[in-house]
Amino acid sequence: MKVLFCSGEAYPYSKTGGLADVAFSLPKALNQLGHEVKIITPLYEKILSKPVDLLHIGQAVVHMGNFAIEADFYSTVFQGVTFIFVKNEAFFSREMLYGYEDDANRFTFFNFAIFEYIKLSGDYPEVIHVNDWQTGMVPFFLDIRYRQINQQFARIKTLLSIHNLEKQGSYPMETEKLFGNKNFTYIHMNRVNFLKCGIMRANAINTVSENYKKEILTRFYGFSLDGPLKSRQNDLYGILNGLDQDLYNPRNNQSIYADYDEYSFVEGKAKNKKKLLEFLNLKIKKDVPLISFINRFATQKGIDILMTSLESYLKKEAFYLIVIGSGDSLYEMFFSDMQKKYPTHVHFHSGFDYQLSQKVYAASDIFLLPSLFEPCGLNQMIAMRYGTLPIVRDTGGLRDSVRTYDSNTGIGTGFSFENYDDQELQTTIDYAIEIYHHDKITWNELIVQAMQVKHSIVRMARQYEELYQMILND
Repeated sequence: MKVLFCSGEAYPYSKTGGLADVAFSLPKALNQLGHEVKIITPLYEKILSKPVDLLHIGQAVVHMGNFAIEADFYSTVFQGVTFIFVKNEAFFSREMLYGYEDDANRFTFFNFAIFEYIKLSGDYPEVIHVNDWQTGMVPFFLDIRYRQINQQFARIKTLLSIHNLEKQGSYPMETEKLFGNKNFTYIHMNRVNFLKCGIMRANAINTVSENYKKEILTRFYGFSLDGPLKSRQNDLYGILNGLDQDLYNPRNNQSIYADYDEYSFVEGKAKNKKKLLEFLNLKIKKDVPLISFINRFATQKGIDILMTSLESYLKKEAFYLIVIGSGDSLYEMFFSDMQKKYPTHVHFHSGFDYQLSQKVYAASDIFLLPSLFEPCGLNQMIAMRYGTLPIVRDTGGLRDSVRTYDSNTGIGTGFSFENYDDQELQTTIDYAIEIYHHDKITWNELIVQAMQVKHSIVRMARQYEELYQMILND
């Protein structure tokens, strides 16, 4: 099966969130199952700042509205996966991936460029797999412009994966001048909406967890697109993201201080914790839990309800806190302030650092992800893989991936709370810390259970394989 995987970001070349990880790990796993999956993504400036062996494929002209804009195409291979890069210096030579006033133009260009690459290369896929708003116009452009060119385009099917419904690519109506065709499917609340267009035009839609699939059909989680999604609910599926077990592996990992597994984690995690505290110049105090938060700084991630009670713990040195991330300046300022006020127990690293994050996962006892909503989330899966017990809100993919501890059965892989409420979060943190200090047998049993969970990439890939085949057979 030939699939072209279209994404605004893809590990290891560009990343703002979990989409980048899936954009690499899923094609890699599908290729290992015998399919031919290539990734197409913009060639951002930051990619060129690092050594990468690029082969120039050729050049094409993208026509959008009254504009004719050149696109250069390059390819490289990483771990057996072929990456196709779309280069245009005016659009993609930027510090950030998204968040510019001309994003509508930039990603309209990218969506059209995907088809120009297919024409140029003659490499026609059976399925075009698009992801989030950045490639949401692809099914529409295929219908209105490219299916008419030849039978090879006419036969292509499309799948839209929604990784985050909140981000929709919503722009003023004048954006439609770029499309060359007026149509209601991209109009939402009197604006052009890239994601809504993908929802209405793709052959099938999926979200990245079964529970989130159900949630987005409601008003609260639907972010105003629950109506369009309900109209397509017979074509809507949920597939839980998988985790690359090789990339995140405490048993064989050069990024951490000491390797360990579910049989040697007591000694292994203790070594990692001691070394990391020394490295970060934090005060080493026996049997104080280390709690971490590694993620984007956004309202979605539950930082608001964490902020209200965090300082009360830090004042009494109840735990170490290590935070890695960036985003909303309000949250960055808060964590920076906590580090200044409690330098012996708090470390804040602004931005993302893969090597440091690996060390933190291995050293931590508890991982926080108290999200307001969470399509899937990979961080809690990584934490469990490293024997770090997650505290999560019972929502979206967090519900599907973390089994909350049941004291009656002794079964669990972490802790969860139901309502988006700071008191419920605080009660859950207190409960976890109580078990950590006073019931080590239970604590260690939970770690074993968490480490034995395999959120398999292969399982995820086989489910996508089945979905692709179903689309092709329809």
